[in-house]
Amino acid sequence: MAWVYLIVGGLCEVGFTTCLRFIDGFRSIPWTIGFLVSVTASMLLLELAARTIPMGTAYAVWGGIGALGTVIVGMLWFGEPITPVRLLLILGLVGCIAGLRLAGGQ
Repeated sequence: MAWVYLIVGGLCEVGFTTCLRFIDGFRSIPWTIGFLVSVTASMLLLELAARTIPMGTAYAVWGGIGALGTVIVGMLWFGEPITPVRLLLILGLVGCIAGLRLAGGQ
């Protein structure tokens, strides 16, 4: 169950980084609420996962999922460049996340 918490927490990180793009100095109330809900859920789920998964592994995977998701959102919805090098680096990140899962820690 800890890995489910960690994955969902990483996805919530994608939510708060996406909201961060639109909060406009915390003046946009709906985006600010979305940011606050997402960051709270993300941190709570990271904390729950880290009760079972070693903190270093949990944090690396959580951050990797958030970074991966944020890059993908940027490419798909915000016109960030999609280049072979970026795609290769994304695959490397996915490999590292999977490797941490397979290498140990619950």
